[in-house]
Amino acid sequence: MLRIDAAGVHYRHLNEQIRETVRAGETVLVLDNVNGQRYIGTGLESDQVRITIHGVPGNDLAAFMSGPAITVWGNAQDGVSNTMNSGTVVVHGGAGDVLGYGMRGGKLFIRGDVGYRVGIHMKEYKDLVPVLMVGGRAGAFFGEYMAGGRLILLGLDRPAGSPLTGDYLGTGMHGGVIYLRGRPEEHTLGREVKMFDLDEVDWAFLNPLLDEFCRYYDRDPGRLRAAEFRKLVPVSHRPYGLLYTP
Repeated sequence: MLRIDAAGVHYRHLNEQIRETVRAGETVLVLDNVNGQRYIGTGLESDQVRITIHGVPGNDLAAFMSGPAITVWGNAQDGVSNTMNSGTVVVHGGAGDVLGYGMRGGKLFIRGDVGYRVGIHMKEYKDLVPVLMVGGRAGAFFGEYMAGGRLILLGLDRPAGSPLTGDYLGTGMHGGVIYLRGRPEEHTLGREVKMFDLDEVDWAFLNPLLDEFCRYYDRDPGRLRAAEFRKLVPVSHRPYGLLYTP
């Protein structure tokens, strides 16, 4: 195991050290005093690498990553798992905007609330199905232009009467599934989606992920499942097919 003190270290120097260490064969890294350094884990390609971060990583954590597992003991900024191919990211706090942008595989778990445009342009191919699970609430445009994958929003620990998401939920969505623990207001839904009950196939997919979430964050899976779950799916695979034609 290698422990790196990131206090005051420029993000380029920190990432160079991480890449050099991984190339040398180290698989377990602990980063202390991280404070906004960007691109941690970006482009790493090894399913043996485990990175633990103490502090708040900057934008594009795990971007273009293939394989590693990253655990953040704190909050995260914008762009986590941007275009990530595989691997697992677990954030023990909240996170910012545009999480999972173009995400193509792997799993991202966020314990708390997230910002705007989470899951935008997520996609899947054959057995590569990205998963992004949020424990708290989400801002507007959750699942915008989503083409594949699974978004899961649990709405835990939110104040009574507070909305599960912002407006424009699933706007432009043309693939994938959004699972919601709770019932959003109809006026918040994008025109391209409809809300349905879960079936056996949904629960077979969702149950192991709920168990995994509970292991990371010490939650009770029974209480998690006791609430109502709904799903959003697109009603058109070409939501803008007539936009530019008379």
